[in-house]
Amino acid sequence: MEGVSIEENIKVVKNVIAAECQKSGRSPEEVTLIAVSKTKPVELLREAYECGCRDFGENKVQELLEKYEALPKDIRWHMIGHLQRNKVKYIVDKVYLIHSVDSLRLAEEISKEAVKKNVCVNILVEVNVANEETKYGTTCEEAIQLVQDITKLPNIRVKGLMTIAPFVENAEKNRPIFSKLKKISVDIMDKNIDNIIMEILSMGMTGDYAVAVSEGATCVRVGTGIFGVRQYAVEKGM
Repeated sequence: MEGVSIEENIKVVKNVIAAECQKSGRSPEEVTLIAVSKTKPVELLREAYECGCRDFGENKVQELLEKYEALPKDIRWHMIGHLQRNKVKYIVDKVYLIHSVDSLRLAEEISKEAVKKNVCVNILVEVNVANEETKYGTTCEEAIQLVQDITKLPNIRVKGLMTIAPFVENAEKNRPIFSKLKKISVDIMDKNIDNIIMEILSMGMTGDYAVAVSEGATCVRVGTGIFGVRQYAVEKGM
């Protein structure tokens, strides 16, 4: 890619994360950088892998499966896009973490397929903090109940929460969104629900991950900031 150095981009992102962690008295080790690799060709993922990236985020099941087969097996795959129930069976034994569980019905399907394959699936509950009509996610009000309901299911473990903040020109506008998700996470922890550890807050993307880290993000999902703005066509029925 002309003019884009993935290695340099990763360094820049990691330096920003480290700086924000230092300001808030956290260790950079607490923040996982997920390279959002949707629509990106395998060659670019390999380049990021060679630069030390081990966490990659995909939006579509088919694309995740193809890349899973083509790339090293020590990669941790994150399903960050909306997950349809009929696609669950393909990925439960391949993903490190599903970020986008927004309903009990989806959680039940994940649990059912996890039992069949004898695996335990780590998930995040997706919360639509900004109440955007175009976004998936449970409401802030229903998040705690959903977490409680999911904990009763076998072979599925809630590890935290995820949100997709609005696209804004000024990242500071999303600070209240990230702050609210952190508060919901704390409220859930305060309830001492069995089998629940709110250890992951997945929030922040290329435009606002610095603000997200300063508000407590433990996972940031960065695509353009690593791979650049050029889009790649991925037809192949994805």
